Amino acid sequence: MTRVVLAPDKFKGSLSAAEVCAALAEGLRAARPDVHTVSLPVADGGDGTVEAALSAGYRRVAVTAEGPTGELVDTAYAERDGTAIVELADACGLRRLPGGRPAPLAASSYGVGQVVAAALRAGCRRVVLGIGGSASTDGGAGLVEALGAVLLPESPESPESPGSPERPGSPAGRRRHRGGGALAALDGVDLSGLDPRLRDTELIVACDVDNPLLGPHGAAAVYGPQKGATPDDVAFLERVLARWATIVMSATGTDHRWAPGAGAAGGVGFAALSLLGARLCPGIDLILDLVGIDDALLGADLVVTGEGSLDEQTLRGKAPAGVAARARAAGVPVVAVAGRSLLDSAALTGAGFSAVRTLAELEPDERVSLSQAADLLRRLAPRLIDRSWPDGPACSVAATRPAGRTEAGDGR
Repeated sequence: MTRVVLAPDKFKGSLSAAEVCAALAEGLRAARPDVHTVSLPVADGGDGTVEAALSAGYRRVAVTAEGPTGELVDTAYAERDGTAIVELADACGLRRLPGGRPAPLAASSYGVGQVVAAALRAGCRRVVLGIGGSASTDGGAGLVEALGAVLLPESPESPESPGSPERPGSPAGRRRHRGGGALAALDGVDLSGLDPRLRDTELIVACDVDNPLLGPHGAAAVYGPQKGATPDDVAFLERVLARWATIVMSATGTDHRWAPGAGAAGGVGFAALSLLGARLCPGIDLILDLVGIDDALLGADLVVTGEGSLDEQTLRGKAPAGVAARARAAGVPVVAVAGRSLLDSAALTGAGFSAVRTLAELEPDERVSLSQAADLLRRLAPRLIDRSWPDGPACSVAATRPAGRTEAGDGR
């Protein structure tokens, strides 16, 4: 029996990673009854991280937390043997914005802090925090507030305090103390109330970007526009993030504002490094280790990975590139399937892909491809065998062309 490992990421806007696995498995078995498939949905620290852990045998622990703008949401973390996998995107990420409306000044990371706190209360002493897909640019202030830090306000009449005439439309009422806009009103932070269990907890942040907190490559400048920030908002957020970094430095004696990854998730990386003692690790490698990719590759004849769009971001630490690297190291051929590919043959070959197939080959209409992705994957699966099977035609990278949907920025 031939063994095929299915290790795709989600097809954003169409299918979860688990649904991609199911469709591919069905199509492969229909074409080759002797095929044994092993489904291993993966993620890179953003959407789908908890789902990937659940598919690998973790258990789901339900939590109610604040969404990015304060509405209560039902979310969860994954747990096994005292390790918790927490996903920011599911608690307070972009997809949790009510009606999909951006809130660049009001969105907060408070909700993911509530999920981490729940894991600590449950006795978890190793927490892996995936921070892709964030909606906020609050420097991680919400995260640490949910874990017990007290944010100390200055006078409510501060020139840039949220809700003042200089910032029309900023959060008001009960939400005035949340979000990047609220950083302007802070005068200090009291860390004495931080959850004491953090001292005995290993906190690992799955982070695939190396942006600092501030500057032209920082959280506000690079990712703020993805979250709906106008140029004026970006300039304002840059100022208040700098203010927040100075406040944190005064409280801790350390300054991580220029640390690689500090700008991840609107500054959640900064707060995790500066105030929670976290260490940042490449997201895809961390998740692949957690789901046991290396064990799954033992005895495999083929690996199939992929995501909605193969593009330059794929090569910079996204899930398919990580899977390809592991498969190549194990000596197992790897093929990719995607909604579309914008990478040329040289880039794909250099990343370790033996072949690539896209849904656009079967259905060039973007809307139809999105709505019928599962059926298209089932139909495409036999072509993966034809192009890449060791005893079939020679492995090659399929021709690529711009078609289908471009995935939105991950909001980091």
